[in-house]
Amino acid sequence: MFQKIAAQIAFSDSFPYLVTVLGVTSIAVIQGLNWWKQKNTYKSLHSLPSPKKHWLLGNIPQVLAAVKQKKYFQLLFDWSQQLGPMYVYWTGHPVLVLSKPKVIEDTIVNGMRDGSLVRSFQARLAWNDLAGPILLGQNGTEWQWRRKAWNPEFSSNSLSRYVEMISKACSQVIETLKETAPPKEVQVDPLFVELTMRVICCLVLGIPVDKKSKSHEGPPLEVLKMYEAMSIVGYRFLRLATGEKRWMKYLPTKNSRNYWAARRYLEEFITPRVDLALQIREQSKTDLSQVSPLFLESMLVKIATEEPKYNRESLIAEVIELLIAGTDTTAHTLSFAVAELTLNQRVFQQAQAVVNQAWESRGGINTETLRELAYVRAIIKETLRLYSVASGSTSLEAQRDIVIEGQVVPRGTTVSWSMLAAGRDPSVYPQSEEFLPERWLEKSTESSPLPMIDFGSGYHRCLGEHLSMQEATVMLAMLLRYFDWELVNGRSSVENLQQNLLIYPSDGMPIRFRLRK
Repeated sequence: MFQKIAAQIAFSDSFPYLVTVLGVTSIAVIQGLNWWKQKNTYKSLHSLPSPKKHWLLGNIPQVLAAVKQKKYFQLLFDWSQQLGPMYVYWTGHPVLVLSKPKVIEDTIVNGMRDGSLVRSFQARLAWNDLAGPILLGQNGTEWQWRRKAWNPEFSSNSLSRYVEMISKACSQVIETLKETAPPKEVQVDPLFVELTMRVICCLVLGIPVDKKSKSHEGPPLEVLKMYEAMSIVGYRFLRLATGEKRWMKYLPTKNSRNYWAARRYLEEFITPRVDLALQIREQSKTDLSQVSPLFLESMLVKIATEEPKYNRESLIAEVIELLIAGTDTTAHTLSFAVAELTLNQRVFQQAQAVVNQAWESRGGINTETLRELAYVRAIIKETLRLYSVASGSTSLEAQRDIVIEGQVVPRGTTVSWSMLAAGRDPSVYPQSEEFLPERWLEKSTESSPLPMIDFGSGYHRCLGEHLSMQEATVMLAMLLRYFDWELVNGRSSVENLQQNLLIYPSDGMPIRFRLRK
């Protein structure tokens, strides 16, 4: 009897030790299997340059630290500078990073055309976990019908109807600047965020761009609160795309609480408008006399009416995606363009001369004026080359063994790229560190145009490219017409950058404006 009790006591005393041993053994076995898989399945990639790895965790510590510091894009760029145009880093599986513009372009176009490359599982998981299934989180037929539905709305022909609306939104920025200049400095990045948010909300949701006008179809647009919510959701995407687990959003952490609060705010803003659009689709007893013409003409109503595959959940998620995608991208690009004009007075003066001539010959900004502003569009392209705001936020996954630049890339490899490094490739862009908009206008480039891959390539090229270029061209032209300006913090504004989902100036880009006489 006493021997049995003694044996039980001995076992209970040793139980924690046994659990620990089993746990450590299991981890060792799992890590051993992962090591074996990496060594054999991805054997061909071990010949490529790679950043220094942790013996157990690979490059996970560097990646997670960079995301936390909001410097992930900088990490990819730095590795590209150190390791060359093709390298691999390891986060439990290999991520192949490219930084040659033509290689990136050909890889995307050819790989997605023949099906050898699709959006990576991790990226799709991250996109679809923002609020529900969305265009950017799909492959194959699921992507095709969504893209087909939205393509006509974002075509250059359709968007030409909105030049007046965009001009009105830009005019509000001009009036704000007139009230503060001189000598007060202004952080332009928040101003441009408000501009782009008002434009995309007008197009998609039918909310007037005029700050004084009200929208009766749902809650009012509160720019600061909306932007904070967008930023929180966007930052969650970046964390998920670089390895954070989906279930972590259920933990009682600050990040999780912020995410759920932000998502709730976005859904409460969008849902009444989606519900109204679906009522219009179903031809229910909606009193259309109480619905504004702007809402009836919105993209949301058109898509809800013409594409029955969209339901309430997917429409809400898709609208969240479009509002996020249509705000930061153009806003931050405008901030960098304004900064580079200050740092390059020759370009500044030439741009003002071009705008003055077009403005005076056409009587302001309209579709005719835009045709004469090729130099301004070249400034925007050159800005994107140097400050690709979406650098390092996209990836593909090899569905079978493929060859990129003579390198065998095994099935299952994630293929990514550093747009910042690609934009500074001196073999493609001579004097790559110089701000030279003329490079996009040279006749010699017509037969073999410079790669312009900041909007992506092929079938998956950015849906909002035409809107972004039109919006940025109008805003920059108006600024050049009315103001001279200077950077308050000098070059530090374009050197001290951070990345949430996209790259942005950490100081908000303070500018001191002077009205032109």
